[in-house]
Amino acid sequence: MSPTIGILILFSSLVILMILRFPISFALGVASLFTGLYLGIPFFNLFQKMATGITSFTFMCVPFFIIMAQIMTDGGISDRLTNYANVLIGRVRGGTALVNCLVSMFFGGISGSSIADVSSIGSFLIPSMIKEGYDADYSIAVTCTSSVEGVIIPPSQNMIFYIVAAGSGLSISTMFMCGYLPGLLLTVALMVTSFIIAVKKKYPISESKSWKENIIIVRESILGLVTILIVAVGIIAGVFTATEAGAIAAVYAFIITTFVYKTMTVRKLLTTLLKSLKTLGTIMAIIATSSAFSYCLSYLRVPTLVAHALMSVSTNPAVAMLLMIIIMIVLGCFMDMGILLILLTPIFYPVAMSFGFNPYHFGLIMVLTLGLGLLTPPVGTSLWAGCAIANVPIESVIKGFIPFYLTYLGVLVIIVVFPSITLLVPLSLGYAV
Repeated sequence: MSPTIGILILFSSLVILMILRFPISFALGVASLFTGLYLGIPFFNLFQKMATGITSFTFMCVPFFIIMAQIMTDGGISDRLTNYANVLIGRVRGGTALVNCLVSMFFGGISGSSIADVSSIGSFLIPSMIKEGYDADYSIAVTCTSSVEGVIIPPSQNMIFYIVAAGSGLSISTMFMCGYLPGLLLTVALMVTSFIIAVKKKYPISESKSWKENIIIVRESILGLVTILIVAVGIIAGVFTATEAGAIAAVYAFIITTFVYKTMTVRKLLTTLLKSLKTLGTIMAIIATSSAFSYCLSYLRVPTLVAHALMSVSTNPAVAMLLMIIIMIVLGCFMDMGILLILLTPIFYPVAMSFGFNPYHFGLIMVLTLGLGLLTPPVGTSLWAGCAIANVPIESVIKGFIPFYLTYLGVLVIIVVFPSITLLVPLSLGYAV
């Protein structure tokens, strides 16, 4: 049995099933079964890999973070975060745009999802910005690009995808800690870009509020922000594991939204749990089948073949990294970020290790690079969501995205060139990286 034919069966069946619009979990699983059938791999081995993928300790934190995020979203935390950010920086030129960037950073520490950020925060900030006098393309660009902060600011679902797909015993807590400084850097860079454009185009200054109103806003929002601190400080200080932090934060979010904010009713809680269950079921199916797919990749030695191909171009690690980033950016224009992390990590991770890259630094680079695909046509889900909210065609807003694309790529270059930005937090706390 030819490995080349095996590789052809694996990828061609996956592509055909995706074109036929099969769910990605089914496409990964069926492609793995077809390949296993040809190669004579016992189906028991594939099913065993699927079971191992969703029963690993690393994966245990996912349900808690999903429930926590859904409770905080349905409990009205996004409104309070927006008001809090407005108190901090709203009284400058283009203040609403800066608020947009800052609240996305806060919300990223809750939802861990770009599309959730755009759908919730963007649903009222984009129309609000347009009504205040901001151009539609600018409003959408600020909202969508800042939403990508959530893919690297913990708790990030995409970081968990990377850890699970890498399958090398990496720590999710350490991976989370690697995202804080890059997330802050991206937030500041987008705020600077937003401010420069706002000053140049003379966008409005937000209305001020009284001291009494500001105190009430801060008091209400702080309780919600504690949820983020439970995750961030708890993991960084070593008080909790990622799984424990997720569980405690979910319980805390339930208590605050139910008994303090009083925005969570029994009926709403049931709806929230059902939404969480649907999300969790989707993620579990993807991780399970991707484990079987990764097993087929390893069996066919695809990572080794890719490494040899890159080395045939150049043995320079910088060139190899550049080639992998270009591949990720191009594929990101046509495929969803989560899918690409599941597909590319088993291939690129061994290649990156063979060139001597740090596994956590490389994971951050992968997540940040593929996050750009959320903003680029034709598939960019966050881009589509932002345009749908504003009810404008994509082609009319791309020009407004250009400064933000350049800013995003600039931050990516800085992260690649200076690994210490990614590794500083875990190293300073004595974690093994």
